[in-house]
Amino acid sequence: MRRWPRRRRRDDGAITPMVVSFALAIYLMIGLSVDGAGKMRAVERANDIAAEAARAGGQAIDIPQAVPGNAIVIQPDRARAAALAYLADAGVTGTAAPDPDGRHLTVTVTIPYQPIFLGFLGPFTATGTATAQLLVG
Repeated sequence: MRRWPRRRRRDDGAITPMVVSFALAIYLMIGLSVDGAGKMRAVERANDIAAEAARAGGQAIDIPQAVPGNAIVIQPDRARAAALAYLADAGVTGTAAPDPDGRHLTVTVTIPYQPIFLGFLGPFTATGTATAQLLVG
């Protein structure tokens, strides 16, 4: 029996969609890894700066009340100014809010993070918060 030659399908470019989809998947995985780690570093940096600014502001004790032993509290305006000065020296923006009890100072820091691979998502904002508590004893 005579066999007729089979007609072969052309497969030029058949691998291209697979290569494109794999390349896109790898790019997204690398982007999520690099930019996710970058965002985590920015959050860690924001928390560290907030903690240091809160410590700096927490040292602004109200001396006229502390020396005679009346109360050991922070002086709100000086504490806020010291914390904001620390933030300005670190090159970040944030807020400092002393509590009415005079024993706590809460600092919030905001740091922008521009993604490297996933820049089309836009910049992220990393926020860190820390509270300094005056301890007596």
